[in-house]
Amino acid sequence: MKSKNLLSATDITLIVVSLVIGMGIFKNPAIVAASSGTESNFFLVWLIGGFIALCGALTYAEIGLRLPATGGYYKVFAECYHPSVGFSVNAIILISNAASLAVVALIGSDYVSDLIYGHPADTFFNVGVAIVAVILFFGVNLFGLRTSSNTQNVLIVIKVAAMIILIASIFKGLTIETHGYDKSAKIFSLENNSPVTLFLISLIPTCFAYGGYQQTINFGGEVKRPGIIPKGIIIGIIVVILLYLLINIAYTQVIGFEKMKNATAIGALLCEVWFGKNGGKIFDALMFLSVLAYVNITLMSNPRVMYAMSKDKVLPKLFSYRHPKTEALIPGLAIMSALTIIITFFGKGVDNILNFTMFLDSIGMSTSAAALFVLRKRKKGAQHAKGLWNKITPALAAFFVISYFLIAVAVVIKDVQAAIIGSGLLMLFLLLYFLFYHKKEIAH
Repeated sequence: MKSKNLLSATDITLIVVSLVIGMGIFKNPAIVAASSGTESNFFLVWLIGGFIALCGALTYAEIGLRLPATGGYYKVFAECYHPSVGFSVNAIILISNAASLAVVALIGSDYVSDLIYGHPADTFFNVGVAIVAVILFFGVNLFGLRTSSNTQNVLIVIKVAAMIILIASIFKGLTIETHGYDKSAKIFSLENNSPVTLFLISLIPTCFAYGGYQQTINFGGEVKRPGIIPKGIIIGIIVVILLYLLINIAYTQVIGFEKMKNATAIGALLCEVWFGKNGGKIFDALMFLSVLAYVNITLMSNPRVMYAMSKDKVLPKLFSYRHPKTEALIPGLAIMSALTIIITFFGKGVDNILNFTMFLDSIGMSTSAAALFVLRKRKKGAQHAKGLWNKITPALAAFFVISYFLIAVAVVIKDVQAAIIGSGLLMLFLLLYFLFYHKKEIAH
């Protein structure tokens, strides 16, 4: 790549923050409060979730050093296990990411309609806004990685600044009443459940709120030097942990632990502390900003996976095309955008179908992190991974692998149907690989 298009440590740090901090932190704490039993357990779950994320950050930092590649999340599975595993896992991820992007864009449309009209708009408006958001960032990404990265940096800096303002609501010395609850959601207590069960159930939404940073290794072949990936991942996840802990303190202080259980708009409540009745409108704007950041980072990351899969001939050669001037991955970008737009017409109900992704994400995180031991055994990139990496990362990686395996078990306990569907889809894509691509591999 041209040196002017390569990413710096600051770029990677902000990409990590962008991949992790989505809309979940403005909703998931209410779910965790309802399932953790007590306030002390609530903070324990967020602390342990943060520690697991830090272990993961250190693990993927070394993976990024040892295997710096564009589309690195695919390359980890393909090189350390088998191309069939890389194809199957990442094909499902690409499809679920397109569906998730469509759902998030539609949710963003709800915030826009509330901001403009004060009430939900019709389907035509919602789909229109979602499509415009996707097309807008399709255009941004056509100008290449440097432009899309700079755009992402601006969006996430504004978002982090807004989070800091929400956190500072603690210093107002005010408490606020909640406006509504998700009455269909269950509230768990220690009287009826074991502490271990509550901990595991609470860890699911917590760890998914911390997740996403593993996709940073997709940019491994587009950094100025190898050491930038680990530095960016570690700094980025530390920033996320601090922001998450601080905003959870704000939630419990301003709203109250008991009152926030399954509350529907805890982020908006912090906005109301600052802006009164206009707080809801400010929150709508903040959430739509979150949606725009998610749209951009998703369109930045996923075409790079397609690029790597194309290079390995498990996707058509077309997806390895780079524009000669901007170096944009136009085919992958176009397909991801088009698939997302098509899914918007199916509505937000698609999100309910995607429950299986929690199970597959957990298995994917566990097995991709375990690939570090394969890379170490093969001494892949050993010249880059010295000192600290050789001393403490194996223990942290082992802890991370076990943690996400337990989260997968917790998903099975909570929703066995989702786990069965996820496993079935994985088997289906493995079958597709051996039916269509394995013969090509033998031929070459």
